Amino acid sequence: MATIELRQVEKKFGEVFAVKPLDLTIENGEFVVLLGPSGCGKTTTLRMISGLEATTGGRILIDGKDVTWKHPSERDIAFVFQLFALYPHMSVRQNIEFTLEAQNVSPAERAQRVGDVAKLLEIEHLLNQRPGGLSGGDRQRVTLARALVRRPAAFLMDEPLGALDADFRHTMRAEIKRLHLAQHATTVYVTHDQIEAMAMSDRIVVMSAAEVQQVGTPHQVYHNPANLFVARFIGSPGMNLVPGKVANGELLLPGGHRYTLPEAWRGPLSQLSGDDAILGFRPEAATVREEVRLFPKSRTSAEDSLTAEVYANDLHGAYAVLHLSLDGENPESVVHARADRFAHYPIGQPVRFDLNPAMVRFFDPKTEKAILTG
Repeated sequence: MATIELRQVEKKFGEVFAVKPLDLTIENGEFVVLLGPSGCGKTTTLRMISGLEATTGGRILIDGKDVTWKHPSERDIAFVFQLFALYPHMSVRQNIEFTLEAQNVSPAERAQRVGDVAKLLEIEHLLNQRPGGLSGGDRQRVTLARALVRRPAAFLMDEPLGALDADFRHTMRAEIKRLHLAQHATTVYVTHDQIEAMAMSDRIVVMSAAEVQQVGTPHQVYHNPANLFVARFIGSPGMNLVPGKVANGELLLPGGHRYTLPEAWRGPLSQLSGDDAILGFRPEAATVREEVRLFPKSRTSAEDSLTAEVYANDLHGAYAVLHLSLDGENPESVVHARADRFAHYPIGQPVRFDLNPAMVRFFDPKTEKAILTG
């Protein structure tokens, strides 16, 4: 397998950046996901690594060798596309061994390698069939087999599960992760689906507007987002982000609510250029503690509690997500909290909820960057 290094790699079309200069090292055997919305530059980055797209600047190294201007065939990588791109007139066996034929691999070794990869992917019974008669999941397995049989230095995958339905996507996520662990193969995987990224990756590279927003483990990008974009993009629903003002050790929130700042945050928040700050917390950081019949007149809650009205209630199977309004119809005041799936919360009902101080985050509204403790 291989280490892949991107050094100030960029791509421009005229004066417009498709990918702004980025530095990234993908370690030997690592599974890295490039994650972001359409048009963020993730696929262009993958295509530059593969050699299918020329760079405008910077260098690409694979195992220390500069491959920036080398042809894709000289980079020892395998590319798996979203569309299956199988030859319909060939059998599954012929599709898998086609690349080996082009490399003049002997018939005996071809048969051995095709048999090995077919067994690994559990498609031995399909080898004599043609792709047109296979399900989407089986065709994707054949596509993976065609890449694996080459034994390349690295695998590049561009939304390979995008054409599959939900059940197959779930199954194939597990298959790809299992293959990665079995082969310890260096893998760069592109997706816009943050569930895929969280489930499969060793590290996630979050991209937006042609540049990297954050690089980190799934735990890091979920629990400690670097900025407001990552906080909104990661999670379903994304992180709750409530604007407020810092005053006397409290955060003043919409609707006259006051949140007593955790001690660990008072120092960092004192460094703000102004008194505005954004309170961030995941739905699971909010625990609906009790019903309240009437709001206190001052709307001042206990140190770690806030009061709100139920705006909507979504059942997610194992749990419910409550949409809670801190300030009537003000859309900026609606937050999401997880609740017991069996609990009944009518629309408009007042509730009180606690925040876990260890899971609370703050952001500077001017820079949109996270404010870090210590």
